[in-house]
Amino acid sequence: MTPGPWPRRIAVGLIGLLGLEIGLVALDAAFPPDLTRARQASPVALDRHGDWLRALPVENGRWRIRADLDRTDPVFLTRLGRIEDGRFGWHAGVDPLALARATASAVVHGRPTSGASTLTMQTARLLEPRPRTIVAKLIEMVRAVQLETRFSKRRILALYLTLAPYGGNIEGVRAASLAWFGHEPASLTNGEQALLIALPQAPEGRRPDLHPIAARAARAAVLRKMARNGMITPAQAAEAGAEPLGHRARFPAIAWHVAGELARAAPADQASVVTTLDGDLQRRLEPLAAEAARQQGEASQVAILVVEIKGRAVRAAVASAGRERDGGWIDMTRALRSPGSALKPLIYGFAFDDGVAAPDTMIDDAPRRFSDYQPEDFERVFHGPVTAREALAHSLNVPAVALLDRIGPAQFEARLAGAGAHLTRPSAGFRDPGLALALGGEGVTLRDIALLYAAIGDDGLAKPLAWTEADAALRQRQDGARLMRATAARQVLDILRDAPTPRGRPPSALTRGGLPIAFKTGTSYGFRDAVAAGVVDGFVVVVWTGRADGAARAGQTGRDSALPLLFDVADALSLAPAAAPAIAPTAAPRSLQALAAPGEGPRLIFPPDGSVVRAPGFGATSRGLALSAGGEGLSWFVDGAPVAGDPVGGHPIWRPPGPGFYRVTVVDAAGRASVARVRVTG
Repeated sequence: MTPGPWPRRIAVGLIGLLGLEIGLVALDAAFPPDLTRARQASPVALDRHGDWLRALPVENGRWRIRADLDRTDPVFLTRLGRIEDGRFGWHAGVDPLALARATASAVVHGRPTSGASTLTMQTARLLEPRPRTIVAKLIEMVRAVQLETRFSKRRILALYLTLAPYGGNIEGVRAASLAWFGHEPASLTNGEQALLIALPQAPEGRRPDLHPIAARAARAAVLRKMARNGMITPAQAAEAGAEPLGHRARFPAIAWHVAGELARAAPADQASVVTTLDGDLQRRLEPLAAEAARQQGEASQVAILVVEIKGRAVRAAVASAGRERDGGWIDMTRALRSPGSALKPLIYGFAFDDGVAAPDTMIDDAPRRFSDYQPEDFERVFHGPVTAREALAHSLNVPAVALLDRIGPAQFEARLAGAGAHLTRPSAGFRDPGLALALGGEGVTLRDIALLYAAIGDDGLAKPLAWTEADAALRQRQDGARLMRATAARQVLDILRDAPTPRGRPPSALTRGGLPIAFKTGTSYGFRDAVAAGVVDGFVVVVWTGRADGAARAGQTGRDSALPLLFDVADALSLAPAAAPAIAPTAAPRSLQALAAPGEGPRLIFPPDGSVVRAPGFGATSRGLALSAGGEGLSWFVDGAPVAGDPVGGHPIWRPPGPGFYRVTVVDAAGRASVARVRVTG
């Protein structure tokens, strides 16, 4: 019995449908969306607390910063979707209802009166810009469907907020928020949200710096939509419309070399790199390095590394004293330089570890030839019999070479390599390491010096340095490589704590509250490099000064040029963290721009209107922020709630419950008020 015509037609139809699907899949695979522009976006290198260090520009100097939805105000994301694409959550790239509405409107009016572009279609257009034509619109629709089949809605939204233009060379919501408002989009006011929604539709015509009237009008239109849709009240819309537009701020460039290095190394889809760097410490050390370089000569450079021994987290990395100085673009923490005598503690540590010597072993500091090598002490004075302790504390050359001769230069070099620190011989080259290695005869980077001193400070365990918080957590769980036994490492530290301090610095044991510093200096042949490395209070500090081109600097020794800076860095480590400067107008607060006449009401001093304030903590147990104003019989309110006075001093202390935006009001005895709208960060 043969099948009838209908089963055959159904079978043919199914085969045809299957063939169509196979063809569409083949076309989709053959002509995928071009994601080049998305891959050419830059992540942001953040410090350990989440503060911006640096991002990298892309082609033609454009700031295309990858969106990080986890660090973007969720209220803004919701409102953006509702205003720009109300059915974004369920359509497959093209909204048929919006398309039908736009088509009908165009037929009725004889011209397009409303758009039908979804956020996915706008993303497709940003990925592959084309002239606005019907053919281009059809291609956008196809590309939108392709994007929807490849990515989640959240990923598409992140792509849009990475590529959206916000005026000038600014692309992406993070760059826009920082450029126009001075902060990341983690929390945004109603006015800021409205402006960020409005700008991508006409980025050049609505630029706040060039076209403030158009920017205010576009922001007001979005605020009216938000009020109509119940997102905000009319009163909130009016208040948001009065917010200042902001001004174009410069992007931060803290730890310029290292932050850029980490941003470049980030995976293509990573929006933020949380580094181990402490932005507050970095800001304190960069001026120290610049001042030290200025004092040491026009062509001098300085580099500083600070490593927290626990987890090997690099807390500060000053790679140069400034890019405006000779060689300032070079990361001197990665450059191969001579350590001078800075590796001597390792020689003594290995000698103690191997039973070759002990701290009280007597060694003759006298003229001596080792095969074809005859070292001299730096000051060309020999001291006769000395203990190993005295020889290391005073950096005597002959005893160090004698111990290296017993250990063996090749074994010494191999043990350092096994710990992760690599020495490099001069390009003129020798097949085997020589005894000159004890006095800096081979090159090493500051990063490897820091690795070795961190091992000494960690009972002889060597681990790689950690540059991201994820790596630091991993280092704490790792066992590490045994560089020397704990007893030998502690003996070395004990000796280095007794080394002579720099001129004008009393021994730390004699200063009240002073922390003991175990340190060693090094000066390379010809005064080309001055190095100081030390262990203090759970940190390793390494300082280098010299010229980036390797030229000599007469008389510039590690003791005179690098060691004082090491002690300054140690002082900076003991300081309480300083609050980052508030991002606020550079002019005086409105209440202080002129000397007020009697009877004009309260003069609000702190916090100033429009400022960003960093709180030392949140909640009822925090230290709080001291409010200040001029006037008589003052009462304070935050968002309408009264602020109590400090029970001890009586001054008003405000303890914000968390980060966000607040309205601070001070009222005097006559009922006159002054108001500040501020943003609080942690």
